[in-house]
Amino acid sequence: MEEKLLLREIPSSSLPRERLLKQGEQSLSDQELLAICLRTGQHPIHVMELAANVLDKFANLYTLKGASVEELMEIKGIGKVKAIEIRAIIELGNRMEEAMQPKVGKIQASFELAQRLIHTLKDYQQEHFICIYLNTKNEIIKQVTLFVGSLNQSVAHPREIFHGAVRYHAASIIIAHNHPSGDSTPSRQDILFTQRVSQCGEMMGIELLDHIITGQNTYTSLKEEELLKKK
Repeated sequence: MEEKLLLREIPSSSLPRERLLKQGEQSLSDQELLAICLRTGQHPIHVMELAANVLDKFANLYTLKGASVEELMEIKGIGKVKAIEIRAIIELGNRMEEAMQPKVGKIQASFELAQRLIHTLKDYQQEHFICIYLNTKNEIIKQVTLFVGSLNQSVAHPREIFHGAVRYHAASIIIAHNHPSGDSTPSRQDILFTQRVSQCGEMMGIELLDHIITGQNTYTSLKEEELLKKK
């Protein structure tokens, strides 16, 4: 209760937002998080006090979770609009909790993926570099075209690849690009880049499963050719 009274004395409603940016949302109290969602108070009630009033009305967050619009409107400073906003926030949280990570197929073998990539990339006149992010069951959770143009160190960098891996909570990745010439034979640059990505993946605990290079109707799997790692 002492913490709640102290927070009510904070004059700036922007303080919780600043703390979230600097320290992360997990550092905020229930009252501060709710104040951010409410955005404003209702004169003369400060938004922090309004958030405290809502939390005082209900025994805990679980009870608040089941609050109706009418029950919320019984709180001083909560009108119909804010009551509806709180209900919408609660419902969105419920749906997030129940949401499943989207998946786009499962990788069984490099050959199957390569056939799909050949069809996708065969008509491109520029190199397209693709990263495929997978979960622990080798199910595709995201496929992203990261670069368009010649594959070189200045354009393609492991940090861009693994930024996505962290963002999408990937357990492993497959990278791929096309050779507009139609010849899928890897260049020395392709091999060195693949090995660099593989090494970065080892350090991060995110395995590079393969690098597939497609041509007109052919492909090369650097995993099958045992070129993923330096010998």
